[in-house]
Amino acid sequence: MCGEANSRLEGKVRWRWSLRSAAVAAESDMRLQRRVGRAAEDALAEHEFVSPIDVLCGLGWLHPSNVERWRRGAPAVLEDVVFIEPARIATAIGLLQAWASERGLQPSEHPYPAASRTPRELRFSASGDPELEQAYKTHWLSPDLNQTQRARLTERAARRPDLVVIEPQKAFTCSVCGAEQTGLLIMEDPGPVCMACADMDHLVFLARGDTALTRRARAASGLSAIVVRFSRARKRYERQGILVEADALERVEAECLADEQARARRRERDTLRRAEQDLDLQERIAGEICCLFPGCPRERASEIARHTAVRGSGRVGRSAAGRALQSEAIELAVLASVRHRDTRYDELLMSGVDRATARARVGDEVASTLRAWRTAPPSAHAPRPDPKQS
Repeated sequence: MCGEANSRLEGKVRWRWSLRSAAVAAESDMRLQRRVGRAAEDALAEHEFVSPIDVLCGLGWLHPSNVERWRRGAPAVLEDVVFIEPARIATAIGLLQAWASERGLQPSEHPYPAASRTPRELRFSASGDPELEQAYKTHWLSPDLNQTQRARLTERAARRPDLVVIEPQKAFTCSVCGAEQTGLLIMEDPGPVCMACADMDHLVFLARGDTALTRRARAASGLSAIVVRFSRARKRYERQGILVEADALERVEAECLADEQARARRRERDTLRRAEQDLDLQERIAGEICCLFPGCPRERASEIARHTAVRGSGRVGRSAAGRALQSEAIELAVLASVRHRDTRYDELLMSGVDRATARARVGDEVASTLRAWRTAPPSAHAPRPDPKQS
């Protein structure tokens, strides 16, 4: 009897555990579905299409700098630098396909050529499964794009990336000539190759800084490459300039000197235009804040809008969702302002409290302020006095 009772108990425990595991897995998939949807919406708002790489970057599973490294050929497989297991990646791609199909987005397969002198296609998965490789290459285009815009996107995606030359921080051994070198190198299949062995030692270096000169020199040069150097402080490769042909550089330098005044006037006009665009965005964000939080003072709404919409700040107001006035982005901007301005959050951080703990401590204050702001002030509901009775 005891054995039968124990067997029944073990069976119940296993059954309950399987149900609990299934519930946890379902909840995890629901959270992932929401995250995939948000990442896809941001990418679609930014450049009118969504790719699996956009979603992986939006989820935080793939860093954009690793995408650039992969495009240059190291690593050979994209999944080697994705911070999640392949099965989870496949689930995210499947959720993206379902999300895109529900919204009527148009699938379009785009090639991914490597940034090397020898043309070859890049690999996404370690398994090399044809269906998975095709899923990675599929971009989902907005149905609002016309035929010309679709063709332009397809042409841009098929364009081979720029050649990238690395300025090393220490000496290296050329994989072709075997000599120890200290100059520039380019990564090819055998390994690092010096400029002489890569037939690029006739190119001259143009430092970054002059946008017009750089753009024109690249267009006029039959062979060009971007020069990058690894920053230990920022943990990424940063652009230093370009390599171009000497005669092309001489021609475009003369052109830039000839129209320097015209370009200066154009820069002034562009500065004024961007300032007007920034003011318009700030006004629209402030108006949306007042709609979502009618109890928020107008001056405070304008202050929040100015802060979150600073160009180049990376704040939520400059994101694709913020520029589209999505309610979630606007609420995040208001929440951040309340947390910093109306609570002891900054004081807690300065005293050594970690960010998660500090947010938890001020969470009730923030929620209380947001609830109050979501309700219109009493003056907004009070009847207006009749001027005839006064």
